[in-house]
Amino acid sequence: MSFSTLTFINYNKGQYFDFPFLKTPYFKFFECQSYVAVWLKNLIYILFLFMVTSCNKSTIFDKYSSVKPFWDKDTSIVYDFRITDTVSPQNLFIKLRTNQSYKFSNVFLKVTLQYPNGKIQKDTLEYKMARPDGSMLGQGGMFLKEHKLWYKGHKNQFIFYESGKYNLSISHAMREQGNEVTLKMLEGVVDVGFSIESVDL
Repeated sequence: MSFSTLTFINYNKGQYFDFPFLKTPYFKFFECQSYVAVWLKNLIYILFLFMVTSCNKSTIFDKYSSVKPFWDKDTSIVYDFRITDTVSPQNLFIKLRTNQSYKFSNVFLKVTLQYPNGKIQKDTLEYKMARPDGSMLGQGGMFLKEHKLWYKGHKNQFIFYESGKYNLSISHAMREQGNEVTLKMLEGVVDVGFSIESVDL
């Protein structure tokens, strides 16, 4: 079939039927309309890709590491990243993915940030993981939740004042209630991540 003629084949009798009306200006008009529809469809697709790309520009660094089936207290999740922007404020997040096996209402994390000049900053941070009724916080479904936890930038504006290579390590510091010893294996945490996002001013 072409746009200038339409042919039907009668397979039973082996006959061909042509339709000359398809050569008229009216059909040419509809043919033009179909080209416009295809062009608009492609334009919408390009705009969609542009929007997705624009949204991703705010994310400077975003990675996850798997720790399943258990997160060993001696296993530190380490991320190396390079900073060149020493002027713009950034938001830093620690990200956890948990499943139904996570049984605590909070989480304690030990986070160490090493600067290019050798300076080391250590923090022990507590985050709320569940509501008072026991239901888990975070985004996602019943079987997997994603927790985006503030690390820097939520209270005071944070800027990387040094350019160069940084190192961030994350380990857990969870304990059973009434026990002062850190849990050897933390169950229910599937992935541990870290992200840096630019601040919209």
